[in-house]
Amino acid sequence: MVLHHTDSGVICIGQTAHAWVSGQLARHWGNAQFARPEPFGDVCLGAEQHDVGMAEWDLRPELDPATGFPRSFMAMPLETHLELWSRAPGKVLTQSPYAALLVSMHGRALYQGRPGDPARRFVAEQTAVQEALMENLGEPRERAQHNQSLVSALDFLSLAPLMGWAPDGIGAPVRPGAPHTTLDVQPAGALAVTVDPWPFDAERLALGYPGRRLDAPADSQEALDDALRNAAWTTVTAHWHRP
Repeated sequence: MVLHHTDSGVICIGQTAHAWVSGQLARHWGNAQFARPEPFGDVCLGAEQHDVGMAEWDLRPELDPATGFPRSFMAMPLETHLELWSRAPGKVLTQSPYAALLVSMHGRALYQGRPGDPARRFVAEQTAVQEALMENLGEPRERAQHNQSLVSALDFLSLAPLMGWAPDGIGAPVRPGAPHTTLDVQPAGALAVTVDPWPFDAERLALGYPGRRLDAPADSQEALDDALRNAAWTTVTAHWHRP
């Protein structure tokens, strides 16, 4: 859950809504400098579904007693994260095994090198999933790694305007066989960032995240559940453009 604070309340944006924006960015990725994703549809789907493990959680998120609002993805316990992520590749497997591969690779990248046995077990399990999928698909490891790096960059770019993650930079693939570059992401007003070098096929992009508006904090899990069931849906629009 991403929490977007406004003057009138908090808009609760599901992780899969932010991932949907990642997928839309993927569909615009590519120009004279940056290669278009390949295989295009499967990579875009992987970006769109990279947080699919969070879908059920976001329907009924846990109350953060410190705020009275849902617990954001930044404040979730590691064990909860790992449990949700471990089921994520299977949720998209029958739709696209290649997208499932990218979902698994993205999850492993998030927890690679994290201390503790639970994270190490998760990384080992996902590594096994990926090895089996790459062998079954005949997917070259280099291309899979290229596309996983792209999904990670899109994940960052779709969160940056919402989370205020600018100024910052993110590594991104340029084209197969070429060195990665660093995208310089700078603030450009409310819910807007510039990206340099520019990796998209349009001069500027405006994309919306659907979310539920909560006007006041809740004092219990039951009150939060009820508030979310009755919350008004709204759309938060963010902007990406050339510097």
